[in-house]
Amino acid sequence: MSDVKAIYQLKIPNTRASLHKDFQKLGLEKGMVVIVHSSLSSLGWVCGGPVAVIQALMDTVGEEGTIIMPTQTADNSDPAEWQNPPVPEEWWPIIREETPAYDPHFTPTTGMGKIVEAFRTFPGVKRSLHPTYSFAAWGKHAEYILSEQPLEEGFGLKSPLAKIYELDGYVLLLGAQHDSNTSLHLAEHAIINRKKVQKGTALFQNNERIWKTYEEIVYDSDPFDALGKEFEETTPINSSKIGLATCKLMKQRLLVDFGREWLQKQSS
Repeated sequence: MSDVKAIYQLKIPNTRASLHKDFQKLGLEKGMVVIVHSSLSSLGWVCGGPVAVIQALMDTVGEEGTIIMPTQTADNSDPAEWQNPPVPEEWWPIIREETPAYDPHFTPTTGMGKIVEAFRTFPGVKRSLHPTYSFAAWGKHAEYILSEQPLEEGFGLKSPLAKIYELDGYVLLLGAQHDSNTSLHLAEHAIINRKKVQKGTALFQNNERIWKTYEEIVYDSDPFDALGKEFEETTPINSSKIGLATCKLMKQRLLVDFGREWLQKQSS
């Protein structure tokens, strides 16, 4: 959405203060643990842009709460898998040799949006060490949530997603859809005999940059919109308009448990 459209479709601008009130109206409260998936443009014009959105989220849950965002780096992966766009096969060895190793302090996110990219640089925000599927977190439980994330199970039972589940956290879709609802990847780990694929990534090992290969299950977000639609039809969630966007707040446990059953039925 262009800035002109974003301005003229709103009666009043979104601000840090107005967003704080809107988040409270949606059901966000002090002390909540919440993973946020966001689309800044869907909100319409925001005074202060992504910074104001992040500040409003922090105002709402407070330091006793915890905010988590996925900070993935999809370009730090095996070029043999790239599709949008693909690169020539003769480039693959060069990319594997030259891709900079992931560093949680300065490696930018890939395709995650302006809010996420701003959030990872905020004071007090910490970031996990997974070179492809990292998460950033702020607040009371940030260190615990990011404390482990095995290379082979970036979204698995020892991942930040599992810690959010354990803490009975929430999912906030801030103008985003279920196809970007990362928590549903945790549900994929319940599928028996899930196919595995070889992956590759650049990381630091013993202070040296290496290209590391490993195996993980095949993650597939294609069915997530259909899954999410059925979840919303059968489970109460909070939903309200914030700016121009329809935003949704839901219990992560309920979503993941529903997703496990739904995906198992689809795979049988």
